[in-house]
Amino acid sequence: MSFLSTHRLTIEKVTLSDGPFVLELMNTPTWIQYIGDRSIRNLEDANAYIQNNYLKTYEQYGYGLYKMVLKTSLTPIGMCGFVKRDYLDAPDIGFAVLPAYEGKGYTSEAALKIMDYGLHTLNLELILGITSPENIRSQSLLEKLGLKRQGTIASADIGKTLYFYSTADS
Repeated sequence: MSFLSTHRLTIEKVTLSDGPFVLELMNTPTWIQYIGDRSIRNLEDANAYIQNNYLKTYEQYGYGLYKMVLKTSLTPIGMCGFVKRDYLDAPDIGFAVLPAYEGKGYTSEAALKIMDYGLHTLNLELILGITSPENIRSQSLLEKLGLKRQGTIASADIGKTLYFYSTADS
């Protein structure tokens, strides 16, 4: 069920019926390169990941990552939303899209809507962003969203040093 909408997309909670989509997205080369291999190899893994991560996060924090769905075809094409990580003081905005939909503005469209939702509906005082130094597209989008690069941070998730962004002035 959609709870946010843009010109071309609906933004919806991930459900257990999204296993095939989650399996596909999490095994794309860009997901593995920039976000990390989550060892999702089959539908059973994908469904367990949905249950233990997406659904649990919605319940625990009242937000999470959401699927981006094309209005015209009802095709899920990516994820966008907020992640609460143990090593960060506030939620960070995250996004990923299937390779066939990269470079078409969908991620930007969804992320702008998610930022508005976070700031004005969830009343988040601070939104963070993290990205690999080599992920230029992600850096550009974080800056377009109004986040400013603050420095670097060691990621407990993937064991890499990441660029750290924030909506705070410094």
